[in-house]
Amino acid sequence: MINTKQLQQLMAGKKPTVGLILGSGLGMIADTIDTPLVINYADIEGFPQTTVAGHSGKMIVGKIGKTEVLCLQGRFHLYEGHRPQTIAEVIAALKILGIKQLIITNAAGSLNPAFAPGSLMMISDHINFSGQNPLIGKNNDLIGPRFPDMSNAYNRDLRRHMNQIAERLQIDLPEGIYLMVLGPNFETAAEVRAFRTLGADAVGMSTVPEVIAAVHAGIDVLALSAITNYGTGLQSTPLSHQETITNAARAADNLTALITTYIKEL
Repeated sequence: MINTKQLQQLMAGKKPTVGLILGSGLGMIADTIDTPLVINYADIEGFPQTTVAGHSGKMIVGKIGKTEVLCLQGRFHLYEGHRPQTIAEVIAALKILGIKQLIITNAAGSLNPAFAPGSLMMISDHINFSGQNPLIGKNNDLIGPRFPDMSNAYNRDLRRHMNQIAERLQIDLPEGIYLMVLGPNFETAAEVRAFRTLGADAVGMSTVPEVIAAVHAGIDVLALSAITNYGTGLQSTPLSHQETITNAARAADNLTALITTYIKEL
């Protein structure tokens, strides 16, 4: 279990209310945090470790504008061998630390020809195709209910505010459905066709367990995808993680502008 008392000591009196979880190649958002306190995951008792390129494995606590934030620069994927319950434990720790709102970013493959690599998508709903759930097992009634409602998982009010910011900044931010697969392999062309039939606009290997756990914990969620490639069969070149990192960097400037503006206006 994560030692939240030790973590509070490491945070040196800082009391963040907004959490950030950054996806592959999107760590530059953390560079906007003022007076940052950097805590390595390895220094937190019971905290899981990340193993994927583009995820540095650091917790950064500081301010964006007048709002204190806690940023996880590196997430935990089920394909790394993490139990889904581990993700729930991380989110529960964020709740105990005082996080009320969670902003999640990810790198995702496009299933919608209108969503090109290098663009952004705000997640309005998801399809959990991973076969996993972070709430399996005995429920922690101190964190949330046994059967959490998911009808407003991606909070409508937060999305409305972000849409207004995107319009002011003249950044294209369509909404779409995110489908999670377990990974780590990229999807086949047949799977991509099936996912499009199900109504998904983007596909990735993260985010959904974090969202489920956050909704369970009563934390409001806003999530954005950096579109890094077209799904298999929608582009002629083979997919690679390097392509994910490269195209995430293309989207990172707009994503950073959106998120920092949003937090400064809270």
